[in-house]
Amino acid sequence: MRSITITTGAFLTLALAACGSSNEGAQDETTDTAATESAAPMMAVATLQTADGQPAGMATATAAGDQVLISLQVQNLPAGEHGVHVHTTGSCEAPTFESAGPHWNPGNQTHGLEAPEGQHAGDMPNLTVAEDGTGTLEYTLGGGATFEGLMDADGSAFMVHAGPDDQMTDPSGNSGDRIACGVFQAS
Repeated sequence: MRSITITTGAFLTLALAACGSSNEGAQDETTDTAATESAAPMMAVATLQTADGQPAGMATATAAGDQVLISLQVQNLPAGEHGVHVHTTGSCEAPTFESAGPHWNPGNQTHGLEAPEGQHAGDMPNLTVAEDGTGTLEYTLGGGATFEGLMDADGSAFMVHAGPDDQMTDPSGNSGDRIACGVFQAS
């Protein structure tokens, strides 16, 4: 009878040890998953289209500390210089894309990278599109831009204009018609 008690005690000890290590593994896995998720960069992508629905490229917004990095790749656009901006509302109703509202401007600044009073959060350098209709640009937004602000309740849109931005004239740099637009979606 004594050996049964020892065997039962040994069995319970092993069973408890096995349960403990199993739970610890689950906790470690949960902790590792949470750490990985919190370490993943916050990103949003705007798939650009022209007014007639043709694909025009992609703008990616990535949280970079307390700043927002925009990476732009375009296709099927007219060659030349184009004003590009983040607009305040996540809507791209063709053909004019006016539903995107004005440039994103949470700091209530004047327009333009060369404006002495600062710039809109959505202001960027001009995009150069090559003869084959492609172009790229990377820029860290200024003017009080934050990823949380970009992805606020009504969202934001990325816009390509017909002409170059003069980087001074308020409110839009005289960059002309809106020719391609995309709404930022968290990814």
